[in-house]
Amino acid sequence: MRRPRYQFGSLYQEARKNGPDVWVYRWREADASGKRQLRKQIVGTVRELRSRTDAQQAAEALRLSVNKQTVENHALPASLEMLVEHYRLKEMPMDSHERKTRGTKLVYNSNLNSHILPRWGRYPLRRINSVEVEDWLKSLKLAPSTKAKLRNVMSAIFRHAIRWGWLGQHENPIALVRVSARRKRVPVVLTAMEFQALFSKLPDRERAMGTACATTGMRISEVLGLKWEDIDFRQKTANVQRSFVDGSMGRCKSEISQQAVPVDGVALEELAAWRSVCLYSKADDWVFGSERLFGRMPIWPDSSRRKVLQPAARKAGITKQIGWHTFRHTYSSLLSESANDVKVVQELMRHAKVSTTMDIYTHARMERKRAAQSKAVDVLFSRSGQAEASA
Repeated sequence: MRRPRYQFGSLYQEARKNGPDVWVYRWREADASGKRQLRKQIVGTVRELRSRTDAQQAAEALRLSVNKQTVENHALPASLEMLVEHYRLKEMPMDSHERKTRGTKLVYNSNLNSHILPRWGRYPLRRINSVEVEDWLKSLKLAPSTKAKLRNVMSAIFRHAIRWGWLGQHENPIALVRVSARRKRVPVVLTAMEFQALFSKLPDRERAMGTACATTGMRISEVLGLKWEDIDFRQKTANVQRSFVDGSMGRCKSEISQQAVPVDGVALEELAAWRSVCLYSKADDWVFGSERLFGRMPIWPDSSRRKVLQPAARKAGITKQIGWHTFRHTYSSLLSESANDVKVVQELMRHAKVSTTMDIYTHARMERKRAAQSKAVDVLFSRSGQAEASA
Protein backbone atom coordinates (compact mmCIF):
# COMPACT_ATOMS: atom_id res chain seq x y z
CA MET A 1 0.00 0.00 0.00
CA ARG A 2 1.37 3.37 -0.99
CA ARG A 3 1.93 5.70 1.95
CA PRO A 4 0.09 9.06 1.58
CA ARG A 5 2.23 12.09 0.96
CA TYR A 6 2.36 14.74 3.71
CA GLN A 7 2.36 18.43 2.84
CA PHE A 8 4.96 19.73 5.29
CA GLY A 9 5.12 23.52 5.44
CA SER A 10 7.37 26.12 6.97
CA LEU A 11 7.26 27.83 10.34
CA TYR A 12 8.48 31.36 10.98
CA GLN A 13 7.98 34.43 13.16
CA GLU A 14 6.06 37.45 11.91
CA ALA A 15 5.87 40.91 13.50
CA ARG A 16 2.55 42.68 14.09
CA LYS A 17 1.82 46.37 14.50
CA ASN A 18 -0.14 45.76 17.70
CA GLY A 19 0.63 43.04 20.20
CA PRO A 20 3.44 40.48 20.36
CA ASP A 21 5.03 38.77 17.35
CA VAL A 22 3.36 35.59 16.15
CA TRP A 23 4.44 32.18 14.89
CA VAL A 24 3.07 31.56 11.39
CA TYR A 25 2.75 28.22 9.60
CA ARG A 26 2.81 28.35 5.78
CA TRP A 27 1.98 25.64 3.25
CA ARG A 28 0.68 25.08 -0.27
CA GLU A 29 -2.54 23.29 -1.13
CA ALA A 30 -4.68 22.75 -4.21
CA ASP A 31 -7.79 24.89 -4.60
CA ALA A 32 -11.09 23.84 -6.23
CA SER A 33 -9.57 24.17 -9.72
CA GLY A 34 -6.50 22.12 -8.81
CA LYS A 35 -4.14 25.08 -8.75
CA ARG A 36 -1.73 25.14 -5.83
CA GLN A 37 -2.12 28.18 -3.61
CA LEU A 38 0.07 29.51 -0.79
CA ARG A 39 -1.73 29.43 2.57
CA LYS A 40 -0.70 30.57 6.02
CA GLN A 41 -2.18 30.59 9.50
CA ILE A 42 -1.14 31.97 12.88
CA VAL A 43 -0.15 29.18 15.26
CA GLY A 44 0.19 31.40 18.35
CA THR A 45 2.01 34.38 19.80
CA VAL A 46 5.62 34.31 21.01
CA ARG A 47 4.25 34.83 24.52
CA GLU A 48 2.16 31.68 24.31
CA LEU A 49 4.81 29.66 22.44
CA ARG A 50 8.12 30.79 23.89
CA SER A 51 10.42 28.51 21.89
CA ARG A 52 10.56 27.14 18.38
CA THR A 53 10.04 23.67 19.80
CA ASP A 54 6.74 24.77 21.36
CA ALA A 55 5.69 26.36 18.07
CA GLN A 56 6.59 23.24 16.10
CA GLN A 57 4.54 21.11 18.45
CA ALA A 58 1.56 23.43 17.98
CA ALA A 59 2.10 23.39 14.20
CA GLU A 60 1.75 19.61 14.24
CA ALA A 61 -1.93 20.14 14.94
CA LEU A 62 -2.22 22.33 11.86
CA ARG A 63 -0.46 19.72 9.73
CA LEU A 64 -3.20 17.29 10.76
CA SER A 65 -5.77 19.66 9.30
CA VAL A 66 -3.76 20.32 6.13
CA ASN A 67 -3.39 16.60 5.45
CA LYS A 68 -6.84 15.54 6.62
CA GLN A 69 -8.28 14.81 3.20
CA THR A 70 -5.30 12.82 1.90
CA VAL A 71 -4.06 11.14 5.04
CA GLU A 72 -7.40 10.00 6.52
CA ASN A 73 -6.70 7.41 9.21
CA HIS A 74 -2.96 8.03 9.08
CA ALA A 75 -3.66 11.49 10.51
CA LEU A 76 -5.04 10.06 13.76
CA PRO A 77 -3.29 12.03 16.52
CA ALA A 78 -0.74 9.81 18.19
CA SER A 79 -1.57 11.07 21.67
CA LEU A 80 -4.01 13.21 23.61
CA GLU A 81 -1.36 15.95 23.67
CA MET A 82 -1.38 16.19 19.87
CA LEU A 83 -5.19 16.20 19.80
CA VAL A 84 -5.24 19.01 22.36
CA GLU A 85 -2.93 21.11 20.18
CA HIS A 86 -5.27 20.63 17.24
CA TYR A 87 -8.25 21.55 19.42
CA ARG A 88 -6.50 24.71 20.58
CA LEU A 89 -5.70 25.67 17.01
CA LYS A 90 -9.21 25.15 15.66
CA GLU A 91 -11.47 25.90 18.63
CA MET A 92 -9.47 28.25 20.86
CA PRO A 93 -7.22 30.62 18.92
CA MET A 94 -6.52 33.47 21.37
CA ASP A 95 -6.89 36.13 18.67
CA SER A 96 -10.44 35.03 17.81
CA HIS A 97 -13.73 35.26 19.73
CA GLU A 98 -15.90 33.28 17.33
CA ARG A 99 -16.60 30.32 19.59
CA LYS A 100 -15.36 30.96 23.13
CA THR A 101 -14.69 34.06 25.18
CA ARG A 102 -11.16 34.83 26.30
CA GLY A 103 -12.08 33.98 29.89
CA THR A 104 -13.33 30.54 28.86
CA LYS A 105 -10.16 29.91 26.85
CA LEU A 106 -8.00 30.84 29.83
CA VAL A 107 -9.89 28.43 32.08
CA TYR A 108 -9.64 25.64 29.47
CA ASN A 109 -5.90 26.18 28.99
CA SER A 110 -5.30 26.31 32.74
CA ASN A 111 -7.11 23.00 33.25
CA LEU A 112 -5.30 21.42 30.32
CA ASN A 113 -1.82 22.57 31.34
CA SER A 114 -2.16 22.06 35.10
CA HIS A 115 -4.05 18.78 35.29
CA ILE A 116 -5.07 16.98 32.10
CA LEU A 117 -1.89 17.02 29.99
CA PRO A 118 0.53 16.14 32.83
CA ARG A 119 -1.56 13.02 33.55
CA TRP A 120 -2.93 12.00 30.15
CA GLY A 121 -0.93 13.90 27.53
CA ARG A 122 1.23 10.97 26.33
CA TYR A 123 -1.66 8.47 26.25
CA PRO A 124 -2.93 7.20 22.86
CA LEU A 125 -6.55 8.23 22.44
CA ARG A 126 -7.98 4.71 22.56
CA ARG A 127 -5.90 3.90 25.65
CA ILE A 128 -7.88 6.34 27.82
CA ASN A 129 -10.91 4.73 29.46
CA SER A 130 -13.80 5.91 31.61
CA VAL A 131 -12.94 4.06 34.83
CA GLU A 132 -9.34 5.29 34.94
CA VAL A 133 -10.40 8.90 34.35
CA GLU A 134 -13.13 8.64 37.00
CA ASP A 135 -10.70 7.21 39.56
CA TRP A 136 -8.18 9.95 38.72
CA LEU A 137 -10.77 12.68 39.27
CA LYS A 138 -11.76 11.16 42.62
CA SER A 139 -8.12 11.22 43.74
CA LEU A 140 -7.67 14.93 43.05
CA LYS A 141 -7.86 17.28 46.04
CA LEU A 142 -9.95 19.82 44.18
CA ALA A 143 -13.43 21.29 44.53
CA PRO A 144 -16.21 19.20 42.94
CA SER A 145 -16.96 22.01 40.49
CA THR A 146 -13.31 22.00 39.33
CA LYS A 147 -13.40 18.24 38.82
CA ALA A 148 -16.57 18.63 36.78
CA LYS A 149 -14.83 21.26 34.62
CA LEU A 150 -11.89 18.91 34.03
CA ARG A 151 -14.32 16.19 32.93
CA ASN A 152 -16.12 18.61 30.62
CA VAL A 153 -12.89 19.83 29.02
CA MET A 154 -11.71 16.27 28.35
CA SER A 155 -15.10 15.40 26.88
CA ALA A 156 -14.90 18.43 24.58
CA ILE A 157 -11.47 17.29 23.39
CA PHE A 158 -12.79 13.84 22.48
CA ARG A 159 -15.87 15.28 20.77
CA HIS A 160 -13.44 17.31 18.68
CA ALA A 161 -11.73 14.09 17.57
CA ILE A 162 -15.11 12.57 16.68
CA ARG A 163 -16.10 15.68 14.70
CA TRP A 164 -12.87 15.45 12.66
CA GLY A 165 -13.45 11.77 11.94
CA TRP A 166 -10.53 10.40 13.92
CA LEU A 167 -12.78 8.51 16.36
CA GLY A 168 -16.15 6.83 15.98
CA GLN A 169 -19.42 8.41 17.06
CA HIS A 170 -19.48 6.41 20.31
CA GLU A 171 -15.76 6.53 21.14
CA ASN A 172 -15.88 9.28 23.75
CA PRO A 173 -14.79 7.54 26.99
CA ILE A 174 -15.46 10.68 29.04
CA ALA A 175 -19.20 10.48 28.30
CA LEU A 176 -19.45 7.71 30.94
CA VAL A 177 -17.33 9.44 33.60
CA ARG A 178 -19.37 10.28 36.71
CA VAL A 179 -18.48 13.29 38.82
CA SER A 180 -20.51 15.56 41.08
CA ALA A 181 -20.37 19.34 40.73
CA ARG A 182 -22.04 20.03 44.10
CA ARG A 183 -20.45 22.87 46.03
CA LYS A 184 -18.69 22.16 49.33
CA ARG A 185 -19.18 25.72 50.57
CA VAL A 186 -22.07 28.12 50.17
CA PRO A 187 -20.92 31.33 48.41
CA VAL A 188 -20.62 34.39 50.61
CA VAL A 189 -23.62 36.74 50.78
CA LEU A 190 -23.67 40.09 52.57
CA THR A 191 -26.43 41.25 54.90
CA ALA A 192 -27.84 44.75 54.47
CA MET A 193 -25.91 45.97 57.55
CA GLU A 194 -22.64 44.49 56.27
CA PHE A 195 -23.23 45.99 52.84
CA GLN A 196 -23.82 49.47 54.25
CA ALA A 197 -20.87 49.24 56.63
CA LEU A 198 -18.59 48.19 53.77
CA PHE A 199 -19.74 50.98 51.47
CA SER A 200 -19.08 53.60 54.11
CA LYS A 201 -15.38 52.61 53.94
CA LEU A 202 -14.97 52.51 50.16
CA PRO A 203 -13.55 55.36 48.04
CA ASP A 204 -15.59 56.84 45.18
CA ARG A 205 -14.40 54.53 42.41
CA GLU A 206 -14.84 51.24 44.26
CA ARG A 207 -18.16 52.41 45.72
CA ALA A 208 -19.45 53.07 42.19
CA MET A 209 -18.14 49.68 41.03
CA GLY A 210 -19.73 47.88 43.97
CA THR A 211 -23.03 49.69 43.53
CA ALA A 212 -23.16 48.67 39.87
CA CYS A 213 -22.49 45.03 40.76
CA ALA A 214 -24.85 44.90 43.77
CA THR A 215 -27.84 46.63 42.14
CA THR A 216 -27.70 45.20 38.61
CA GLY A 217 -26.13 41.77 39.09
CA MET A 218 -23.50 42.52 36.46
CA ARG A 219 -20.26 40.61 36.68
CA ILE A 220 -17.22 42.73 37.51
CA SER A 221 -15.80 41.90 34.06
CA GLU A 222 -18.95 43.40 32.50
CA VAL A 223 -18.88 46.48 34.72
CA LEU A 224 -15.28 47.14 33.70
CA GLY A 225 -16.26 46.66 30.05
CA LEU A 226 -18.67 49.62 30.20
CA LYS A 227 -18.06 52.93 28.48
CA TRP A 228 -19.96 56.06 29.49
CA GLU A 229 -21.89 55.93 26.22
CA ASP A 230 -23.22 52.48 27.23
CA ILE A 231 -25.12 53.99 30.17
CA ASP A 232 -28.41 55.72 29.36
CA PHE A 233 -29.12 57.98 32.33
CA ARG A 234 -32.54 58.93 30.94
CA GLN A 235 -33.80 55.45 30.15
CA LYS A 236 -32.04 54.08 33.25
CA THR A 237 -30.36 51.20 31.42
CA ALA A 238 -26.87 49.90 30.74
CA ASN A 239 -25.98 48.28 27.43
CA VAL A 240 -23.65 45.38 28.27
CA GLN A 241 -21.53 44.71 25.19
CA ARG A 242 -18.06 43.77 26.41
CA SER A 243 -16.26 41.84 29.11
CA PHE A 244 -12.81 42.68 30.51
CA VAL A 245 -10.95 39.49 31.46
CA ASP A 246 -7.26 39.04 32.25
CA GLY A 247 -6.28 42.35 30.72
CA SER A 248 -8.12 41.76 27.46
CA MET A 249 -11.46 43.05 26.19
CA GLY A 250 -13.81 40.52 24.61
CA ARG A 251 -17.45 39.64 24.19
CA CYS A 252 -19.74 38.56 27.03
CA LYS A 253 -20.19 34.96 28.12
CA SER A 254 -23.41 34.43 26.15
CA GLU A 255 -26.02 36.21 24.06
CA ILE A 256 -28.34 36.60 27.05
CA SER A 257 -25.50 38.31 28.95
CA GLN A 258 -25.53 41.07 26.33
CA GLN A 259 -29.11 42.14 27.05
CA ALA A 260 -29.77 45.67 28.30
CA VAL A 261 -29.73 45.89 32.10
CA PRO A 262 -32.09 48.10 34.15
CA VAL A 263 -30.16 50.49 36.41
CA ASP A 264 -31.73 51.82 39.61
CA GLY A 265 -31.62 55.51 40.49
CA VAL A 266 -29.25 54.88 43.41
CA ALA A 267 -26.70 53.30 41.08
CA LEU A 268 -27.11 56.11 38.55
CA GLU A 269 -26.42 58.67 41.29
CA GLU A 270 -23.24 56.86 42.30
CA LEU A 271 -22.10 56.61 38.69
CA ALA A 272 -22.86 60.28 38.05
CA ALA A 273 -20.93 61.25 41.19
CA TRP A 274 -17.96 59.17 40.02
CA ARG A 275 -18.12 60.71 36.55
CA SER A 276 -17.91 64.20 38.05
CA VAL A 277 -14.56 63.46 39.71
CA CYS A 278 -12.89 60.86 37.46
CA LEU A 279 -10.24 61.76 34.89
CA TYR A 280 -11.92 59.98 31.99
CA SER A 281 -15.53 61.13 31.55
CA LYS A 282 -16.00 61.41 27.79
CA ALA A 283 -18.65 59.31 26.08
CA ASP A 284 -16.13 56.87 24.58
CA ASP A 285 -14.02 56.60 27.77
CA TRP A 286 -14.08 53.53 29.98
CA VAL A 287 -16.24 54.15 33.05
CA PHE A 288 -13.43 52.84 35.24
CA GLY A 289 -10.38 53.72 33.15
CA SER A 290 -6.95 53.02 34.56
CA GLU A 291 -4.96 56.12 35.45
CA ARG A 292 -1.75 54.10 35.19
CA LEU A 293 -2.62 53.28 31.56
CA PHE A 294 -3.91 56.82 30.88
CA GLY A 295 -7.45 55.57 30.43
CA ARG A 296 -6.63 53.28 27.50
CA MET A 297 -7.92 50.25 29.39
CA PRO A 298 -10.03 49.67 32.54
CA ILE A 299 -8.47 49.08 35.94
CA TRP A 300 -7.33 45.62 36.98
CA PRO A 301 -10.10 44.08 39.16
CA ASP A 302 -7.87 41.75 41.20
CA SER A 303 -5.62 44.60 42.22
CA SER A 304 -8.60 46.73 43.29
CA ARG A 305 -10.09 43.81 45.22
CA ARG A 306 -6.86 43.08 47.04
CA LYS A 307 -5.75 46.65 47.74
CA VAL A 308 -9.08 48.40 48.30
CA LEU A 309 -12.14 46.15 48.66
CA GLN A 310 -10.85 43.57 51.13
CA PRO A 311 -9.02 46.09 53.40
CA ALA A 312 -12.24 48.16 53.50
CA ALA A 313 -14.17 45.05 54.53
CA ARG A 314 -11.76 44.45 57.42
CA LYS A 315 -12.13 48.09 58.54
CA ALA A 316 -15.90 47.60 58.50
CA GLY A 317 -15.57 44.59 60.79
CA ILE A 318 -16.54 42.05 58.11
CA THR A 319 -14.71 38.75 58.61
CA LYS A 320 -16.13 37.08 55.50
CA GLN A 321 -13.75 36.53 52.59
CA ILE A 322 -15.37 38.71 49.95
CA GLY A 323 -14.66 39.63 46.35
CA TRP A 324 -16.43 41.48 43.57
CA HIS A 325 -18.56 38.43 42.79
CA THR A 326 -19.96 38.56 46.34
CA PHE A 327 -22.16 41.47 45.24
CA ARG A 328 -23.66 39.39 42.43
CA HIS A 329 -24.49 36.53 44.81
CA THR A 330 -26.01 39.01 47.27
CA TYR A 331 -28.15 40.60 44.57
CA SER A 332 -29.48 37.24 43.39
CA SER A 333 -30.38 36.12 46.91
CA LEU A 334 -32.16 39.38 47.68
CA LEU A 335 -34.18 39.07 44.46
CA SER A 336 -35.28 35.59 45.46
CA GLU A 337 -36.06 36.53 49.06
CA SER A 338 -38.28 39.37 47.84
CA ALA A 339 -40.71 36.76 46.45
CA ASN A 340 -39.96 37.59 42.83
CA ASP A 341 -40.89 35.21 40.06
CA VAL A 342 -37.95 32.93 39.30
CA LYS A 343 -38.15 33.81 35.58
CA VAL A 344 -37.76 37.50 36.45
CA VAL A 345 -34.74 36.69 38.62
CA GLN A 346 -33.24 34.62 35.81
CA GLU A 347 -33.58 37.48 33.33
CA LEU A 348 -32.22 40.06 35.77
CA MET A 349 -29.23 37.80 36.43
CA ARG A 350 -28.99 37.08 32.67
CA HIS A 351 -28.57 33.34 33.12
CA ALA A 352 -29.14 31.04 30.15
CA LYS A 353 -30.82 28.46 32.43
CA VAL A 354 -33.20 28.79 35.37
CA SER A 355 -31.31 25.98 37.13
CA THR A 356 -28.21 28.17 37.28
CA THR A 357 -30.18 30.89 39.03
CA MET A 358 -31.72 28.54 41.58
CA ASP A 359 -28.86 26.12 42.23
CA ILE A 360 -25.84 28.42 42.24
CA TYR A 361 -26.76 32.03 42.89
CA THR A 362 -29.71 31.89 45.28
CA HIS A 363 -28.88 31.30 48.93
CA ALA A 364 -31.66 31.73 51.48
CA ARG A 365 -30.39 33.09 54.80
CA MET A 366 -31.26 31.53 58.16
CA GLU A 367 -33.82 34.23 59.01
CA ARG A 368 -35.76 33.50 55.84
CA LYS A 369 -35.56 29.76 56.42
CA ARG A 370 -36.82 30.18 60.00
CA ALA A 371 -39.70 32.42 58.88
CA ALA A 372 -40.77 29.92 56.23
CA GLN A 373 -40.51 27.09 58.75
CA SER A 374 -42.65 28.99 61.28
CA LYS A 375 -45.42 29.51 58.72
CA ALA A 376 -45.58 25.77 58.06
CA VAL A 377 -45.63 24.95 61.80
CA ASP A 378 -48.35 27.60 62.37
CA VAL A 379 -50.62 25.74 59.96
CA LEU A 380 -49.89 22.30 61.41
CA PHE A 381 -50.55 23.33 65.01
CA SER A 382 -53.04 26.14 64.37
CA ARG A 383 -50.62 28.36 66.21
CA SER A 384 -51.78 31.60 64.65
CA GLY A 385 -55.42 30.77 65.40
CA GLN A 386 -54.64 30.16 69.08
CA ALA A 387 -52.75 33.43 69.27
CA GLU A 388 -55.74 35.32 67.80
CA ALA A 389 -58.18 33.62 70.22
CA SER A 390 -56.07 34.44 73.26
CA ALA A 391 -55.81 38.05 72.10
